[in-house]
Amino acid sequence: MAKMIPSPHSDATGVGALPHKNSREACQDVLEIFPSFPYIPTLPDRGQLESIVFNDSEQLPGRIIRDDRLLFDSSTDQTAAMEQVYMDYVVENFSSYPLHENYASAFIEMMSHDLSQVSILKFQVTGPVTFGMQVVDANKRPIYYDTQLADVLAKMLALKARWCEVEMQKKTGVRETLIVLNEPYLASLGSSVVPVDKETVRSSWEDIASLVQGGLGIHCCSNTDWEFVLGLNPSVVSLDAYATAKEFLLYAGSITGYMERGGVVAWGIVPADSRIYVTETTDSLYRKYMDIRSQLCKCMPEDLFDAQSLITPSCGIRFADRSSACAIMRTTAEISHRVKKESADT
Repeated sequence: MAKMIPSPHSDATGVGALPHKNSREACQDVLEIFPSFPYIPTLPDRGQLESIVFNDSEQLPGRIIRDDRLLFDSSTDQTAAMEQVYMDYVVENFSSYPLHENYASAFIEMMSHDLSQVSILKFQVTGPVTFGMQVVDANKRPIYYDTQLADVLAKMLALKARWCEVEMQKKTGVRETLIVLNEPYLASLGSSVVPVDKETVRSSWEDIASLVQGGLGIHCCSNTDWEFVLGLNPSVVSLDAYATAKEFLLYAGSITGYMERGGVVAWGIVPADSRIYVTETTDSLYRKYMDIRSQLCKCMPEDLFDAQSLITPSCGIRFADRSSACAIMRTTAEISHRVKKESADT
């Protein structure tokens, strides 16, 4: 079980990627729009190494980048490198798993800011399922299907996540941290086409949760087995509420129990795709959010829902320009402001 974070009381924050190519501008925009719950964006438009999976791959044993693909070299013996990951995990030697500027320019930039007055800082790390399903061996088989490689991968990502949270506190002075595992491939839970074993997922989660000392959440922007995800007891469950709220709300009883235990739901109600975003207004998205609230509050008190909710874009904002990305983030912040005002007035 992950450490639960302080109740965010319907605050707003972001999710993952921004389209910016200038890391300073990206961090400035985030800190301006989400001052009380900032997050560190990833900037994939700066280059392949800053895109999902690649950005957390630097210490992967047997890593090969070929033809813009990330591969695992199964043609040579990786035993020594894999054993080193195990040893580092056992003794918590996370100092060997840092992020560098070519992989995480916005992370490095954000570390230069004094955030000692901010209650919490959020960052995303690629989740082991998504990582392991996108990296293949010489036989084009995802490494997540290899039990030993899946185990090594989870421990490597645990060490990286631990390094990140320590660095965030040390460099920025922030009081609390939240690491969210970016896991779109959790949509494969229960799939007969691209199956993902639940016990492997659970084991990977427990490896990471046992090492990370701050908050640890999960983001999945597709529909999945939410009963299973909620049962892992992450600090935060982050979803694309704009597209998948109907399916998520089928688990109303489990959501209620999760929030009663201190879990936070990050409702991605603002479309991150600018082409969809322009078809909506702040008013229409606010109404969509309040409809979700009214449905779930048939099972729980309104003050519990408001206390244990975050408001976010539906996913990372990738296919937009800086102006459009800021508009999406500002709409997210405005909805948060309206929800807080509504809650205060009732």
